Amino acid sequence: MKTALITGITGQDGSYLAELLLEKGYRVVGMTRRTSTDVHERIRHLVDDIEFVSGDLLDQASITAIVERVRPNEIYNLAAQSFVPTSWDQPVLTGEFTALGVTRVLEAIRAAGRSIRFYQASSSEMFGKVQESPQRETTPFYPRSPYGVAKVYGHWITVNYRESFGIYACSGILFNHEGPRRGREFVTRKISDGVARIKLGLAKELRLGNLDAQRDWGFAGDYVRAMWLMLQQEQPDDYVVASGQTHSVRDFVKAAFQAAGIAGYERYVVIDPAFVRPAEVDLLVGDPSKAKRVLGWEPTVSFNALVEMMVHADIERLTPRTS
Repeated sequence: MKTALITGITGQDGSYLAELLLEKGYRVVGMTRRTSTDVHERIRHLVDDIEFVSGDLLDQASITAIVERVRPNEIYNLAAQSFVPTSWDQPVLTGEFTALGVTRVLEAIRAAGRSIRFYQASSSEMFGKVQESPQRETTPFYPRSPYGVAKVYGHWITVNYRESFGIYACSGILFNHEGPRRGREFVTRKISDGVARIKLGLAKELRLGNLDAQRDWGFAGDYVRAMWLMLQQEQPDDYVVASGQTHSVRDFVKAAFQAAGIAGYERYVVIDPAFVRPAEVDLLVGDPSKAKRVLGWEPTVSFNALVEMMVHADIERLTPRTS
């Protein structure tokens, strides 16, 4: 039985990855930060099957001790301060978690002196002000937020430890991946939740920022499968994981209202300057041809199916239960 250690297991990706690995017969260990609030909402259905350890990406000693005690075959580093607007409010903390936290995990692997395969969650936000379209593994980075900058550091430190110390370390440059477990602070879930509330008469408007920003959106459940596939290859490498299609925020809004059976989305959407980024990323679209060719990976959920899934899940969640 293989053992996988997942940092950030309570997040969207962590929950889907834990499900996948449990299905494949892994012993799954999730690292969580000790808090006074319950953060296990997304993995509540898995808590009896997962082992939990308390650790912190800000604390080298705790990471090193966990790796030594758990003795994982694979480590998936999904933990980060990953909400872009917050990275502008807390840029130093974002750097500590999202950049230096990667180094701490890699140092723990190096100190263990054993063969451990490492996955680093890189991000399409590293491309930022894109230098070419579509973006591929060789596209230069030009991040446009403290989060994007921190992810660039995490990506390159992973490459450096791979090349300097022979660690099996991969980075997955994942484009936007969503689902019903996405946090409601992210625009896609904000839209699906807002549309569901309008559908049920719980809200009258949906406040958003730049409707013209374009992203490459896919389903998180598909994307965690690519993470696992990366660590099953003979040689470590980096891969772009994306749908290869781009849609605007406006497209997402239209599809969400359509999924809810509501006509005339313009009546409900309010543009709020408070939600516009200081430095906008206008267009992201990935080239997943390498992942398809080497990993045999293909997305299974289309854009429209993803939007419908999210809207219907939020309508069901918000619909009053009758006994």
